[in-house]
Amino acid sequence: MHRRRGEQAGWSLVELLMVIGVSLVVGALALAAFAPLGARARAIGAARYLAALLQRERIEAVRTGRVSGLHFDDDGSAIGFARVVDGNGNGLRSAEIAGGIDPTRGPRVRLADAFAGVRFAIVDDVPGIDGGPGLTAGADPVRLGSAILAFAPTGSATSGTLYLASADRQQFAVRVLGPTGRVRIFEFDRATVRWVQR
Repeated sequence: MHRRRGEQAGWSLVELLMVIGVSLVVGALALAAFAPLGARARAIGAARYLAALLQRERIEAVRTGRVSGLHFDDDGSAIGFARVVDGNGNGLRSAEIAGGIDPTRGPRVRLADAFAGVRFAIVDDVPGIDGGPGLTAGADPVRLGSAILAFAPTGSATSGTLYLASADRQQFAVRVLGPTGRVRIFEFDRATVRWVQR
């Protein structure tokens, strides 16, 4: 299309406002559609981070010949954990951690500080992994038998499962197999009502 002499090429203010308006609507719809994926991705990231940290503690125990692991606590706002190591050769004990005999290595960690919206929690009634007893919403998500997940110099560990939940109530589990110290990640599939290993 040819423009008349003196007419400038470009967009009118109305056209620009229409394009900006449509772009904002499309962007908002896309953000709403992908928000659940973001929450799930953060929870998967948190589960992988926790699994990698546990493997690191296992390697540390084997390398140094000293029991090491994680000590869990609830400060009233969230469950967190600190890395700990046996300071006197008799394993990890809560009283000795509190007294500084079994020292902590680094600060207390809360999952939500690095993975927004992710926390240790059981948000819905779910069946147990591997056909074990079912879990009730609101129950203790740190299933270790104590507040300590320890790795021995032989590579074995405390058996147990740590349950994580995303901001949109997706349920994940990080499971430690005691005799081997292996760590596995599971996700609860609501459609099939079963845990799926990731």
